[in-house]
Amino acid sequence: MSDLKDILNSYQPACVALQETHLKPEHSFRLHGYTVFRKDHPANRTSGGVALLISNNIPSSLLTLNTPFQAIAAQIFTHKLITVCSLYLPPNTQIDQTNLNNLMLQLPEPFAILGDLNGHSQIWSSDDTNSRGRQIEKLLHDHNLCLLNTDEITHYHTPTRTFHSIDLAICSPSLLPFFSLQTDPDLHNSDHFPIILTDNRHLHLHTVFSRFKYDLANWTKFTSTACIIKTMVCDNPIDITGNQITETLIAAAENSIPKTKNNFRRQRKVWWNSDCREAYKNQRKAWGRFRRYPTSANLILYKQAKAYSRRIQRRSQRESWERYVSSLNSTISSKKLWEKVKKASGIFTDRNINIL
Repeated sequence: MSDLKDILNSYQPACVALQETHLKPEHSFRLHGYTVFRKDHPANRTSGGVALLISNNIPSSLLTLNTPFQAIAAQIFTHKLITVCSLYLPPNTQIDQTNLNNLMLQLPEPFAILGDLNGHSQIWSSDDTNSRGRQIEKLLHDHNLCLLNTDEITHYHTPTRTFHSIDLAICSPSLLPFFSLQTDPDLHNSDHFPIILTDNRHLHLHTVFSRFKYDLANWTKFTSTACIIKTMVCDNPIDITGNQITETLIAAAENSIPKTKNNFRRQRKVWWNSDCREAYKNQRKAWGRFRRYPTSANLILYKQAKAYSRRIQRRSQRESWERYVSSLNSTISSKKLWEKVKKASGIFTDRNINIL
């Protein structure tokens, strides 16, 4: 979770596609400022699983998929509707091409599929091509889809100390001119490099939409400003009438109802301190050294730095939690008490914008 928050703070994404979430239905998973759509492993095991995190400032709607795969999809509205699908195809599992085709037919265009597909092909810079890779090649050909991947690696295989490209970004042809792909050079304590997709038309999607604060509205001013006269309704065609009424109401709301500031809400880590920062910095240095010179000695140094950084962070989290619980005493007001209890329980209200 800590590394996921770092990625969110760095890129401020409109949408995040996760694979191998390793969650069960009883596990809680929430993030401030994001709506979480999940599909856990069908056998109720802590393996596999996919999720979509969609910014609450982006209108979104979950799609119902009829597929045996670990896949979840939603539509998001940026400049227009785009379907985003998070897909995980486990290795060493037989994949039916017909089911893949059926999944494509259920995704409204334009769409983007982001997933750990575990397929190797020379088309996306693998050294060889396996059967899964050939299935994906056929899928791209049969449905006239585009591959956004370049020759960048996306996966580090720990047992063999080798790098591969098994995480793919596939999209409809209409999205290809506008999307660019890059990989984050840091693993963020995973064995997959985060893939960053950028829509070059909208670089800061989270600033597009904001909400009215109705509890702070000046309704007297709104009533006097929102003047809908008789001639506006009676003397015009229905389309012009609708547009004029809409513009009048919106203009009145802008003048009389304050709006939320749509600055990106950073994911807080209250336990993060200078010790955590220094340990994590050393871990990244060790990783960079090993990636450039993948020797056994550098691998050992990287693992040591990673274990030390994790130990420091867990200690800091524990101490921060103890300080937080210690603040609940007999002198605290009931309001502050319940605020702290809700925060400790992870209870908060985040309202996403639904697509009409």
